[in-house]
Amino acid sequence: MPLQNRADPFGTLQSDRARGSLMGNRGVLHDQEKAIVRHWSTKSWVTCVLDYGGYRRPLFEPGKYSQLFFLDEATAFAAGHRPCGTCRKERFREFRAKWLNANPEAVPSEKVTVISIDKLLHSERAVRGGAKVTFEAPVDTLPFGTFIEREDDAYLITDTALLPWSFDGYGRAESLPEPGTIATVLTPFSIVRLFRNGFRPQVDESADLE
Repeated sequence: MPLQNRADPFGTLQSDRARGSLMGNRGVLHDQEKAIVRHWSTKSWVTCVLDYGGYRRPLFEPGKYSQLFFLDEATAFAAGHRPCGTCRKERFREFRAKWLNANPEAVPSEKVTVISIDKLLHSERAVRGGAKVTFEAPVDTLPFGTFIEREDDAYLITDTALLPWSFDGYGRAESLPEPGTIATVLTPFSIVRLFRNGFRPQVDESADLE
């Protein structure tokens, strides 16, 4: 049985053999038996490259952070993760600059740190007990890369369609709802504003973007 370390757009961790294109973590989540026993142990939820410096350490080592895996960057953002400032330094710098430009009133300018950004993101992604934070918005106001929920499933919004999500990739494209249709949004609010500001998340190659 695969470890419970594959993250979906709801931020939930499940067991699945699909590896995805990004690794990440939210602290030490597992016990000595490699079972997930907490939803997070830090507010710094990051996404990392699969291999950093050519070294790949064993999964779920005792006392070490729990490696999580994501289909793509859009999925990771929906789950509430941001780029790592070490192994994805250039992407993090782009994220930070555009996030601050898109959310100027979110964090007082004199207090802008990675910690302050993570603290705000945490309030937008999860509540005590692990429940997902969502919000409602007209679907035609949501930019490329945003995830919405429909009948308990996650869908990616592209420029022209909705794509159903799975750990193995995206399904057949469906038509976008009529303008004005209210959607339940999974991607954190400040991240949606980031996407509107021109930051385009990486999407798995299974997505039909033509």
